[in-house]
Amino acid sequence: MRTLYFDCFSGISGDMVIGALIDAGADPVQMEAELKKLNMDEEYNLSWGKVVKNGITSTKFDVILTSKSDQTHEHIHSHEQEHSHEYEHSHGNSHSHEHEHSLGHEHNHSHSHVPHNHHGSRTYKQIVEAINEANINDSVANMSLAIFKKIGEAEGHIHGLPLEKVHFHEVGAVDSIIDIIGAAILIDQLGIESVQSSAIPTGSGHIHIDHGIYPVPAPATLEILKGVPIASNDIRTELATPTGAAIAAVLAETFGSLPAMIVESIGYGAGTKTFENHPNVLRVIIGETQ
Repeated sequence: MRTLYFDCFSGISGDMVIGALIDAGADPVQMEAELKKLNMDEEYNLSWGKVVKNGITSTKFDVILTSKSDQTHEHIHSHEQEHSHEYEHSHGNSHSHEHEHSLGHEHNHSHSHVPHNHHGSRTYKQIVEAINEANINDSVANMSLAIFKKIGEAEGHIHGLPLEKVHFHEVGAVDSIIDIIGAAILIDQLGIESVQSSAIPTGSGHIHIDHGIYPVPAPATLEILKGVPIASNDIRTELATPTGAAIAAVLAETFGSLPAMIVESIGYGAGTKTFENHPNVLRVIIGETQ
C-alpha cells in the first residue's frame, strides 16, 4: 500500500505540508492549475523554491496575497524574516528575502473570486460551496471538506457557535484555503492510499491572534488534536498550526513511529521560522507498506 508518513519533529503547518510534498516529487504546476478552478486566483500568487534550514535542503512554499485580496495573515502563518539560501520559483509577484537567489518566472491570472466578508473572513458555507462548485475530483473535494469541517467544528466549539455560523477569520484567509486544498491535490496526485503520522509537537509559550494573547497550543489547535498523540516540546513558539493539525488529524489513520516500508521518496518542507538548534522542516516519507 502506498503510504505517506508525516515526520513532525518540528511541528506541522499547511505550507510545510505542501513544501514537503513538492520536495518529495509532487507537481506544483498541476496543483496550481487545479487551484484555478476555485476562481480566486486573482487574490494570490504562489511561490516555491529551495531553502537550506540548518543544513537541510528543503522546499519553501508561500501564498503571496495580491492587492485584490483584503485578507490578513493570522497566526497560522507568522511570515517572519528568513535567513536562509533560497532558490525561488515564483508565479506572480515575488517577495524577496536576505540571501535570496531568485530563479523565478512570472505570470498573473484574473478571475471572479469566491465571495468573502468584512476583513476577508469567509463562512464555512461559502468555503463548502466553492469546493463543491470547483469541478475538482471527489477524492480532493472530500479530503478538503473533511479538513475544513474539522477546523470549523473546533472553532465553533471554542466560540460557542454552530458550524454554519462559524466565520473563518483565520482559516478562511486565502493562504489557508490554498494550503488545505493544495495539500489534498498533491496527496491525490501522488497516489497516496494511506496516511500515518508521528505524534504532533505543538510548541509552548504564547501567540498573538485576533482575540488577543493566547497560550500555545492555541485553543482551536488543541481542540483539533483531541485524540491525537501530542509530543512534548520545550520550544517557545507555535509549532503546530490549526491547518497543519487538521491535515494530520483528519488524514492520518494511525500515529506512531515510522512504519516498516520500502521507501520511495522523501521530502522536506520548510517552515517560516528558523531555530538555532534544529532544522524547522516537516519531513514526509512515501513508500510501500505491507
